[in-house]
Amino acid sequence: MPITPAAKKSIRQSKKREKRNKKRKDEMKKLTKKVRALVDEGKKEEAKELLPDLHKAIDKAAKNNVIKENAAARKKSKMANLVQD
Repeated sequence: MPITPAAKKSIRQSKKREKRNKKRKDEMKKLTKKVRALVDEGKKEEAKELLPDLHKAIDKAAKNNVIKENAAARKKSKMANLVQD
């Protein structure tokens, strides 16, 4: 249990950040699953249309340090190659 006001504030901040990070990560994962499902079904044109939204979600997650920059680049590259093939 936090005692000092600073410790209480720190807990409030961390809860708020956790909520925001979870939202970003969930959005990224949801779009990734959609694109993969479309590619598996053979609907690559629809997957290509979703790709900019996925890249945007990945970039936002990287910008806010939810994932690392190199991880973001790797995910974007992997999904782009998946849709291209």
